[in-house]
Amino acid sequence: MSTVSLTLRQVRFENLSFWRNPASAFFTFAFPLMFLVIFTTLFGDDTNFYVPAIAAFSVITAGFTNLAMSVSFARDQGVLKRKRGTPLPPIAYLGGRVVHATLMAILLVVIVTLFGAAFYSVDISFETLPALLVTLLVGAATFSSLGLAMTAAVPNADAAPPVVNFTILPLLFISDIFIPSDNAPDWLPRVADLFPVRHLSVAMQAAFNPDAFGTPNGFKWTEIGIVALWGVVGIVLAVRFFSWEPRR
Repeated sequence: MSTVSLTLRQVRFENLSFWRNPASAFFTFAFPLMFLVIFTTLFGDDTNFYVPAIAAFSVITAGFTNLAMSVSFARDQGVLKRKRGTPLPPIAYLGGRVVHATLMAILLVVIVTLFGAAFYSVDISFETLPALLVTLLVGAATFSSLGLAMTAAVPNADAAPPVVNFTILPLLFISDIFIPSDNAPDWLPRVADLFPVRHLSVAMQAAFNPDAFGTPNGFKWTEIGIVALWGVVGIVLAVRFFSWEPRR
């Protein structure tokens, strides 16, 4: 079989494994909606900000957080080592996991967007749909590659949740995801601009609210390009430091 066929089979396996744990699947999709309701309730009904922000959060969760943790768990349990010893090409196995994470990101963004349209009267512009799709795919690929790279910093499965959350949570708070940075000190957005989270959020905001960003077609190419550049960094780091063996 070709590598593409094997990758698609791995995607199917990942999908079956995901849905066979209904509790995990439920909370994966409920989590972003919970944040959307909480933040719009606490900080005002600024749905034009929070729907695209939580959509960006969904992409980061699916591509970075979930992938970094699940791969770290699989490595610690010896699953990666056994996979490495099979005829399945490494690129097919990892590619299958990345493609599945991307599909989950797409589904999460669709759910958040429909929820926003149904309960917060958020407008869905079909003219900016290509911009939303490109931003989503670039973001999912980038944060998936960064998630794989992040596993190199995780010493074992028990450490995966604190290490991954310690890495991403501060950025979510300073990068226009959980709280708008309008009233933040001038230096805080400059710090956030060093990382890809804020750039993904801004690109997603432009796709949802093109008039506010002066982008009629919704494309924020500078932000998308920076996110893509971080994706290249993630690939380089993953290739260099990714380990199939349990860490001792």
